[in-house]
Order: sequence, then C-alpha cells, then structure tokens
Amino acid sequence: MSDAQSTIKETVTNNDVVLFMKGTKEMPQCGFSSRVAGVLNYMAVDFSDVNVLSDETLRQGIKDYSDWPTVPQLYVKGEFVGGCDIITEMTLSGELDTLFSENGVSFDKDAADKIREANG
Repeated sequence: MSDAQSTIKETVTNNDVVLFMKGTKEMPQCGFSSRVAGVLNYMAVDFSDVNVLSDETLRQGIKDYSDWPTVPQLYVKGEFVGGCDIITEMTLSGELDTLFSENGVSFDKDAADKIREANG
C-alpha cells in the first residue's frame, strides 16, 4: 500500500466524517467542494477536511482509494458516501439525515429541514 493510501485509510478510519476536497472548509477552491462543505457547515456537522490540492499524490490517491473519479468525496465512519451530486440528492431526500443518525453523527436537523424547504 502506498503512503497516500495509508494516509487516506488512517484519515477515514480515525475521523467520523471526512471530506476530501479542493481547498478547505473555510476556503473551498471549487464550486462542488464549496457546495458539499457548505451543506456540512450549515448542518453543523463536525467534519475533517483534506485539501487534495496540497498534495498531488493524495489528489490521485483518493480517486484510486474509492475508485471514484472526482473530488469532493465524503466519508462517514470510514465508508465512502459519494461526491457532490450524490450528497446534494441525499440532503434533499433526507437520506443524509438518516445516514448521520444511524452512525451517531450529530447534525442540526432544523438546518437540514431548511435546506429542503429552500430547494423544495
């Protein structure tokens, strides 16, 4: 296993919620990363962010790790959940709420409901 793969595995194993993204949760550097980080921040989810732009081996490594070609990538309790489109759909359908609840991840249910109301 490469160093990047080991680092990724350790990161997703040791953090309940991890977003591999372009930029940081405070300063996303692409629209898709911004959307997912924005949803998580708005819902008050405590998550770790990994800036793939800071390390080319990590940027390619996360794509290889998940067998998913794009970034951002969200992991919950070590499991790959999806990218921007999937997270958006899950947020609007309520599936993300369920996933967080089932995994003991705290989030602001009222904020999640407001996202759905605004996009309904």
